[in-house]
Amino acid sequence: MSTNPHESAHLHVSGEAVYVDDIPELHGTLYAALGLSERAHARVNAMDLSRVHAAPGVVAVLTARDIPGRNDCGPIIHDDPILADGVVQYVGQPMFAVIADTVMAARRAARFAKVEYEDLPAVMSPQAAKAQQSFVLPPIHRVRGEPAAALAAAPRRLKGTFSVGGQEQFYLEGQISYAVPKENAGMHVWCSTQHPTEMQHMVAHALNLQSNQVVVEVRRMGGGFGGKESQSALFACVAAIAARQLNRPVKLRLDRDDDMMITGKRHCFEYEFDVGFDDDGLIRGVKLEMVMRAGFSADLSGPVAARALCHIDNAYYLSDVDVRAMAGKTNTQSNTAFRGFGGPQGAIAMENIIDNIAREVNKDPLDVRKINFYGNSTWKPERNTTHYGMTVEDNVIHELVAELEASSDYRQRREAIRAFNATSPVLKKGLALTPVKFGISFNMVHYNQAGALVHVYTDGSVLVNHGGTEMGQGLNTKVAQVVAAELGISLQYVRCTATDTSKVPNTSATAASTGSDLNGKAGQDAATQIKDRLANLAGTFFNADSADVVFADNYVSANGQSISFTELVMRANHARVQLWSDGFYATPKLHWDRNTLTGRPFFYFAYGAAVSEVIVDTLTGEWKHLRADLLHDAGNSINPAIDLGQVEGAFIQGAGWLTTEELWWNDDGKLMTHAPSTYKIPSVNDCPADFRVALYKNANVEDTILRSKAVGEPPLLLAFSVFFAIRDAIASVADYRCNPPLNAPATGEAIMRAVEAVRARQGA
Repeated sequence: MSTNPHESAHLHVSGEAVYVDDIPELHGTLYAALGLSERAHARVNAMDLSRVHAAPGVVAVLTARDIPGRNDCGPIIHDDPILADGVVQYVGQPMFAVIADTVMAARRAARFAKVEYEDLPAVMSPQAAKAQQSFVLPPIHRVRGEPAAALAAAPRRLKGTFSVGGQEQFYLEGQISYAVPKENAGMHVWCSTQHPTEMQHMVAHALNLQSNQVVVEVRRMGGGFGGKESQSALFACVAAIAARQLNRPVKLRLDRDDDMMITGKRHCFEYEFDVGFDDDGLIRGVKLEMVMRAGFSADLSGPVAARALCHIDNAYYLSDVDVRAMAGKTNTQSNTAFRGFGGPQGAIAMENIIDNIAREVNKDPLDVRKINFYGNSTWKPERNTTHYGMTVEDNVIHELVAELEASSDYRQRREAIRAFNATSPVLKKGLALTPVKFGISFNMVHYNQAGALVHVYTDGSVLVNHGGTEMGQGLNTKVAQVVAAELGISLQYVRCTATDTSKVPNTSATAASTGSDLNGKAGQDAATQIKDRLANLAGTFFNADSADVVFADNYVSANGQSISFTELVMRANHARVQLWSDGFYATPKLHWDRNTLTGRPFFYFAYGAAVSEVIVDTLTGEWKHLRADLLHDAGNSINPAIDLGQVEGAFIQGAGWLTTEELWWNDDGKLMTHAPSTYKIPSVNDCPADFRVALYKNANVEDTILRSKAVGEPPLLLAFSVFFAIRDAIASVADYRCNPPLNAPATGEAIMRAVEAVRARQGA
């Protein structure tokens, strides 16, 4: 539709964009820091805070006993205390808060506490959690068909294990909240969060207030990636509790180390699989068990597990399947949402299975992928129902993959790479083409709703407020474009304001890639109501039916007559026509039975595919990403420039998850990769030297906003191609005759272990 720049781009590059820490501080502002547990699981027998109280600049020290309301910030299950009370459950859990007159005074004082611990048994891994049946929620289990019989009857069968690590969100702006007491026990909280309504509820519960006494405001975030969906609550609550007790503004801003020590990450997953298939590689039956590191509390692990279960098929039809997902309770940070929300962890399990099958039957992995695809109207249409009972009505994966296969010269490059590897004993190249099918909607049906307010002023300018949050992804730009298009005016006349719980209530998180779908539709609904009122008025001027009135290019026309939009608005004001409206949208067609794990949890699917070529040094484990070809389905893109940026960014972030980003806890349960010095996100050198990205031309079959498709999360799965290209290069060491035991992340060490294992098998 448009390639308008991001509405805050000029502010970002000039440094003028206002984040929470840039808001001018009120007189008397104090600063908070948190005292953290040093044990993974222990009773707190005594906590001497006398030195903390006596430290320079300290105004107050707060513990769980100082919370006037509920000591809980769990988004679903009430098992997540704001401040630990009697028991600590991971290294880094907040135990108390120090309030001081400077940030550094608060942080220094927090280190002076003397705590007596009584250690308790700790569970440190998903495997241990499974062995001990230690879960934060009951396991979920879905069976379709007769998987046991299908496995027994399959001509070939393969069993194995696989693991995928977690991932730190590493948002540029860390967790931060600024709480200011208001009159009559009110509280205004500026918070870097993807879910203002949830923060409003949590603060109200912690302060024992009603929701109407709490306002949460978000102008923008410096990144979120899911890490600010539920986990901003602890920091908003601590700041608000301190502000209420002291009746002064309080800011809580974490440094990077504390942020990484306290907050949850993407869930790591451990898999056990048993797959039956024929000589062509067609899957006959599959059994898959997934156990994930939930951490010490439930947080969002339940819906993450459900989405992982719903995405184990990726783009493939599974006639007979038995899948179980378990949320292992471990004494580590409580893991949470991360871009993809379990979808990537589910889908990569099947991609790994397909990759294994391909070598077992000595076929190109792309050919095995193709014969396992979901059907469409021209190819096996009976293969169009997911294992959870949803009919796939919009499948374009065949056409999309065919287009990418041709444009990337996949077949020719495959031959060239095999020839290169045959004469190169140390450096090995790898190539992989992987597809994506990703469901769009919250898998809790009632979250799929949004509201908006649109105000038209008498000078013709328009102000938009909606319930979504801007975290750099361009949501405000897209919603403004939608409103401008609906009213037929230039984008320069439309402005989006900060998200504010006192304007649009009861909003859903900006997550699940639904931000534009939901808030764009709500904004359009509000604009349409205003437009209809204006059209009725214009019809009287032009002696025309309101349906014939056209809004375009800042003018309103009918019957060969026209006036400017601004003039019509002024006349409407004089005629006492309402020039503002609220809008609302609820996603249709959704239904989900949480007991049977069946229904239609998604409104539609987004598709994509990627080809990656890598080169691996088999003596050191080093590798380079030589070329990436991405083709992604964004539907009828509202803003191709923004969408292309989202595809590129998601791909690199996904590649980081699968290659360089490794989380490591020591034997005492302390996260050792808690800073940029030890946790390695992708850098410029990790980007492919040849990076080709395109959007697939494909208007959404469903009635989404302007027939666009979500583009936040789905492209992250395109990075599977990087991991499997590395695996392909390692397999070439043994002439592609065995499956490398490579787990993610494929760090240099992991690559070397896999290379050595392949060499050992070759010599056996």
